[in-house]
Amino acid sequence: MALKLRSQMPELDGATSWFNGELKKEDLVGDKPTLIHFWSISCGLCKEAMPNVNEFRDQYKDQLNIVAVHMPRSEKDLDLDEIKKVADEHEITQPIFVDSDHKLTDAFENEYVPAYYVFDAEGQLRHFQAGGGGMKMLTKRVNRVLGIKE
Repeated sequence: MALKLRSQMPELDGATSWFNGELKKEDLVGDKPTLIHFWSISCGLCKEAMPNVNEFRDQYKDQLNIVAVHMPRSEKDLDLDEIKKVADEHEITQPIFVDSDHKLTDAFENEYVPAYYVFDAEGQLRHFQAGGGGMKMLTKRVNRVLGIKE
């Protein structure tokens, strides 16, 4: 079972590596809302969704923090060079938490890729969704957290 709504954002501890900069929870909470998305290099749906995530990132760059979490699903997913290569190919420029030991995955009780967690500026979970589709729903929830009328 994933994190419950209104839960506090877990600490961003236990990364085996970071790409594109390193963040801590206190860098995110208190500033602006945060989208944390879980993905994996072996996940076809994740790769299909990445252009939408990137578009989202660019559209909301001044209003929203975005952190990618690489959640390995097999031994092959542990290759840091491959993770970096796939991240570059898919233009993932936001910070990437590499979770080879599943420390953050366990803290989020996350079982899915892709998975999206939207936290408000105070670090409370406001929306969770998993799967390839649903960018419209994600946009709606983020707009609500940002106070943007649709």
